[in-house]
Amino acid sequence: MAKYGEGDKRWIVEDRPDGANVHNWHWAETDCLEWSRNLLSKLLNNLKVLDGEGNLFIKINKVEKVEGEAYVNVRKGKIIPGYELNVVLSWQGEAKDSEGNSLLKVDGSVEIPYISDENADEDPEIRVTVKDEGPIGKTLKDAMFSKGKPVVEEKVRVYVQSMAKGGPAKEELESKKVEKRGQPVAGASVKNAGSVAPVVEEVKKEVKKEVKKEGFKSINLTEKFSCRAKDLFEILMDENRWKGFTQSNARISKEVGGEFSIFDGSVTGRNVELQEGKLIVQQWRFGNWPDGIVSKVRITFDEPEPRVTIVKVMHTDIPEEDRYGNATVVENTERGWRDLILNKIRAVFGFGV
Repeated sequence: MAKYGEGDKRWIVEDRPDGANVHNWHWAETDCLEWSRNLLSKLLNNLKVLDGEGNLFIKINKVEKVEGEAYVNVRKGKIIPGYELNVVLSWQGEAKDSEGNSLLKVDGSVEIPYISDENADEDPEIRVTVKDEGPIGKTLKDAMFSKGKPVVEEKVRVYVQSMAKGGPAKEELESKKVEKRGQPVAGASVKNAGSVAPVVEEVKKEVKKEVKKEGFKSINLTEKFSCRAKDLFEILMDENRWKGFTQSNARISKEVGGEFSIFDGSVTGRNVELQEGKLIVQQWRFGNWPDGIVSKVRITFDEPEPRVTIVKVMHTDIPEEDRYGNATVVENTERGWRDLILNKIRAVFGFGV
């Protein structure tokens, strides 16, 4: 895109005098760090972990520190959260004897060093420390880790889901949706209500037909390799070679209808059509996608001249969001194809052009 004030004006997005962000064309970024501190404090402050089980009493006192960055980008109604946080909590514990007499009171901390949008589908690392490392103190520390860890993880998941829905920008998005619903059809009047109704009905019918495709995208990639087409086909269908160039576990059936699992089980699927050296058609599903969603991969191999192969990858029905609401699925999938599969094959097997 040309810089403002230069080049062809058809390719320039100019700022409006009224400051309006028409159709959300520009990125609208909201700083969510203070909001994150408040939400995590609300979720974790004064939280009981154990209340007498095994004569142990443990609770999280409060959120002591939230450092890092957190923001939400919105463009054309799409929410893209970003955050990298380091969180520290304080906790206290007490051990009592069978008669209810206090044996020891301790203070400690819980550190969550890395809560990130990149790992939104994984539970974060949690570190527990205690100031008294004696036998009873260690018992309380171990109890805080075993019983408190799932409690903290659950609250972090609530935060992650809240960010995926827009965080503090959610209310603004919802109000805009309400405004749009309340807007009259351009050019329509009360007098013409009767004549407009059939048109509106017709539009609704068209929308219903398109709803099935909303929320899904496609990827098309074309790459050139210095090798025979059958060599590339065999690499993509051989589990030992997959293990080699991806450095991860793989299990691949070479039969039509057979199943496969790659990248340590992160991607699973089934072979739909196989033509040696010419075509691979598969169903692909990623583990962090919403339940029931399966995409389609079609890979064609063309050898226009000896030892020069053109590979075309068409990956369709990719959801725009994962099960946690993160809107980076398409971008991550395309990057995975290029960096983790195609470029790796080129580098590992020496098929560069």
